[in-house]
Amino acid sequence: MPPVFRFAPSPNGYLHLGHALSALLNAGMAAAAGGRLLLRVEDIDATRCRPEYEAAILEDLAWLGLVWEQPVRRQSEHFAAYRGALARLEAMGLVYPSFESRADIARLVAERGMDWPQDPDGAPLYPGDARTMSGAERARRMQGGEPYALRLDMAAAVSRVGDLTWTETGQGPSGETGRIPADPAAWGDVILARKETPTSYHLAVVVDDAAQGVTHVVRGRDLFHATSVHRLLQTLLGLPQPAYHHHRLLLDADGGKLSKSTQATGLRELRQQGVTAAAIRKMTGLD
Repeated sequence: MPPVFRFAPSPNGYLHLGHALSALLNAGMAAAAGGRLLLRVEDIDATRCRPEYEAAILEDLAWLGLVWEQPVRRQSEHFAAYRGALARLEAMGLVYPSFESRADIARLVAERGMDWPQDPDGAPLYPGDARTMSGAERARRMQGGEPYALRLDMAAAVSRVGDLTWTETGQGPSGETGRIPADPAAWGDVILARKETPTSYHLAVVVDDAAQGVTHVVRGRDLFHATSVHRLLQTLLGLPQPAYHHHRLLLDADGGKLSKSTQATGLRELRQQGVTAAAIRKMTGLD
């Protein structure tokens, strides 16, 4: 079977040079390997994702010269699959609801002091005690209509699977490559879904990659550490393990990650200025 690559943007803004780098790398690696290139639209967030952004993404990718297989997979059309995966984790006793707001969590972290642990992205680990809440209390609060997040009991999940690794053909932030030990516990009790949203990025991406038969995940280095969570979920759900290739990031003038609001690096703005697709390749460092 030929290898399968995918590019998976979110239609919550216009593409920039960083997206172009990732899309072109996926296309180039797929072509070099005699593989397939898929396109997935990650449109879970209904409050930010818009049809006009999706249309612009398709237009920009075609302008870059990318050709992908049809049909395009849209996450908003597969909520039932995510609910099914979540139900399997719930049946294992690995999911619980938490009811704290972001303000509540910030207050709890402040009460616990400056040394409270953070995840690899710099956010504080979940500080609440909802994991020990009684089933009756959980049911009462959920049935009462309170907002909630469904979290993975990380300690219980890790104890079920033991040591995990992944194959890295790119490089992590510190140059990591080869066989990488996964550390999902560093993320604490991650959110898998919310009351109004049937899945999180972590859960959806592993379900989608398995459903689409993706064998090679090529994405930005900012998602290197998240792979630990993905390997855990893949193992718990019995899903296949792709190879991973995390590529360098394009940074702005201040050394930060490019944003969709940065017009100076937006593909649409550059096109309007007369920049060619060939020039985009040079700007991303691929030529």
